[in-house]
Amino acid sequence: MAVYEIVHVAVAPPDVLEPDLIKKVAAIADKSPYETRLLLARKTPGIIAHYRSIQTAESVARSLRDLGLVAIVCKDSELRKTTQGFRACAVEFGEKEVLFRDRGNGVRRIGPGDVFLILKGRVETHTKREAIRTRMKFNLPATVLTGGIPIWSRVKEKTEDSSVRTESFVRLYGLTSPEPEVEIFQHDFNYSFLGMKTASSSLTNLNTLITELRNEFPQAVFDGRLTELFVEGIPLATLEGGLEINCKLIYLCHRCLHLTM
Repeated sequence: MAVYEIVHVAVAPPDVLEPDLIKKVAAIADKSPYETRLLLARKTPGIIAHYRSIQTAESVARSLRDLGLVAIVCKDSELRKTTQGFRACAVEFGEKEVLFRDRGNGVRRIGPGDVFLILKGRVETHTKREAIRTRMKFNLPATVLTGGIPIWSRVKEKTEDSSVRTESFVRLYGLTSPEPEVEIFQHDFNYSFLGMKTASSSLTNLNTLITELRNEFPQAVFDGRLTELFVEGIPLATLEGGLEINCKLIYLCHRCLHLTM
């Protein structure tokens, strides 16, 4: 029995969403104009069709590109592949390169022309922790034995506390891989390099760092749409879920546009 892998076709949202364009895309993707409009009205690239053949997917993508759209083809396994990014906690700006360090003393050196995309977003981190709590429980047998005098006993119970932390992040991508070269999280970074520019807010410090990175890599594309897309409390904003896929689709669409220029 042949084993098929789903192949996705995704498109970047057009600058202008014209009715004629919606009709043409709907016909190519075999969808209703209403559904097509919703897909094209996204802030970020979205999957518009799924196929079992890479040849069919490539043909559909070419037809969409002929309409002036940025369209990409991506296998489902590649899109869902877990990202193993270099998580930096410190940075040093040199004359010819930027040096990033992680908590395991690993080093990543990036030259001035090695960054293609700087991607900023927000994410929710969910943490669960077991805890032992003591409470007072009415002891009925002991109360009966004392002739009705209320007796209370201390009881220990195991509970599970959960917490949610929202933070911003930034990723640096090269041109050859959808895996980020470096990723930095707001609450897990040493901002001492900022010196007198250091603020009391970690988000302000992260934004200052991003400005420094954009100055260091002026040729890189900057994309902050995932910050706008974030809605607190919605599972889409977890790296384990839809946000990781959104990061890859944004990168792939920027690369497709770059290669066709």
